[in-house]
Amino acid sequence: MTSPLYDPKRIKRFYATGQHTRELNEARERFSQPRIDFVQWALDGLHWRGDEHVLDIGCGYGDYYDRLHKQHPGIDYHGIDLSQGMLAQHAAHTEGRLALADAVHLPYASGTFDVVMANHMLYHVPDIESALGEIKRVMKPGGVLTATTHSNQTMPELRMLIRRAIIILTRANPSTVRPPMAVSDLFSLESGTRLLSRYFYGVCRFEIPTTLVFHKELDFLAYLDNLRDLLELNLPPDVTWEAILDVLRDQVAQFIHQLGDMQVSRLAGLLIATDHGDFMRAFMAKRGTPMD
Repeated sequence: MTSPLYDPKRIKRFYATGQHTRELNEARERFSQPRIDFVQWALDGLHWRGDEHVLDIGCGYGDYYDRLHKQHPGIDYHGIDLSQGMLAQHAAHTEGRLALADAVHLPYASGTFDVVMANHMLYHVPDIESALGEIKRVMKPGGVLTATTHSNQTMPELRMLIRRAIIILTRANPSTVRPPMAVSDLFSLESGTRLLSRYFYGVCRFEIPTTLVFHKELDFLAYLDNLRDLLELNLPPDVTWEAILDVLRDQVAQFIHQLGDMQVSRLAGLLIATDHGDFMRAFMAKRGTPMD
């Protein structure tokens, strides 16, 4: 059954140009404490030889490609995405390395890639298990999947604020109002680990906590409004997004006035999956967690 959080029209609108993604990434860089180069952190999860065949699923405008190409220009990189607007901004869009394609129908031969990257995108796939089957098909024996996502526990303060706003605005019984789900909950660090373990011999999970610190309510509201297409589906029929923003404007202004800032805890991370046992031992040793 398709999740009620999956709305292809909203997803298409959200990723049509890359504007929302860029603004969110810029906001996270601006307001995060400590400041973490997340893309580099995720790429450092692998020991790169420099000649790998790499598939970047949901490659967007190419933030992972830019780093990889700079550090390892010999890598054979290919990327797919469902947004033509995003692909047009990708640095490799003139090199014949990109394709407008779906994760559940990868246009590549079996056993092609050493590394498949699926960064912050598997939760947008309506049939995640079919996508994982396709990923397994195109991977070489002993290949590696890297997937970044959020934890189910990410941004609890934001979820609490939205729930309180819904309770204030809805005619429904307050006891029936649950904290909103994030789209990333569909393939989170927790659920993603369980899903990947059905397809791969070993799965490693690593987390990196940060805190978004807002000193102005307008900065917080601008960040939140960029997430509208991913959050609005949580609202009951009698509550509008504009009403939610009005309530949150007052609540956040009070937080900042009393405490000096509004803090939102984020927990994102990296999942690495493979059938190659020796790789798992080397990876765990690199991360400082030797396997027995």
